[in-house]
Amino acid sequence: MNFKDIATVSGKPGLFKVLKPTRTGVILESLDAKKAKLVAGISHRVSILADISIYTLNEEGAEPLESVMQKIEAEFQGDLGLDANPDEAELRAFMKHILPEVDESRVYVSDIKKLISWYKIIHEQMPEVLQASDDATEEKEAE
Repeated sequence: MNFKDIATVSGKPGLFKVLKPTRTGVILESLDAKKAKLVAGISHRVSILADISIYTLNEEGAEPLESVMQKIEAEFQGDLGLDANPDEAELRAFMKHILPEVDESRVYVSDIKKLISWYKIIHEQMPEVLQASDDATEEKEAE
């Protein structure tokens, strides 16, 4: 399992595991204790996590979500050290710590909250995804 197998659906909380495509959409399973299934059709806006990036000020212009989550996992290993309800300054400081070149004018506080909630879900439900991604990155660097 990797970031290509995890999706988010606009208007629905949480993350979903992609099970299989259908003729008109895709079958998803929630990444929580309920394991509820959802058939996402054309009317749903489904985004695969591997396709999501965070705006930066460097020459590429964006950092893939997968590498940002790898940095969070490498540094914090599940304990983010944030209050239960962090304020805007604390969230922006956290983001700046993880990704110093973040474009603060284009990355909103709501985006940072979403990043943190997605990280927590993946860390609890599928920690191997974060570890497997690290191994894949190391293999690419070795080549």
